[in-house]
Amino acid sequence: MDIVTRALEFEQRNRRSLTTSERIEISREAKELILGLNEIYKKEKDAQIMEIMKRLTSIKQKIEKRLKGPSTI
Repeated sequence: MDIVTRALEFEQRNRRSLTTSERIEISREAKELILGLNEIYKKEKDAQIMEIMKRLTSIKQKIEKRLKGPSTI
């Protein structure tokens, strides 16, 4: 399966009421997709690929923020 297609499918998935292990898996998958897209971007310099990477990074950051839990001061 093409990595761009996988990335677009990843964006469409439902991410409600996930367990911690599911969040970890999603975070790892997002990282894998971002790195794969980055390799393609280095060669092609396509702006659409950059936009996909930005959206995936946003999703990944939200998931990791939830994994870390509430911040204590």
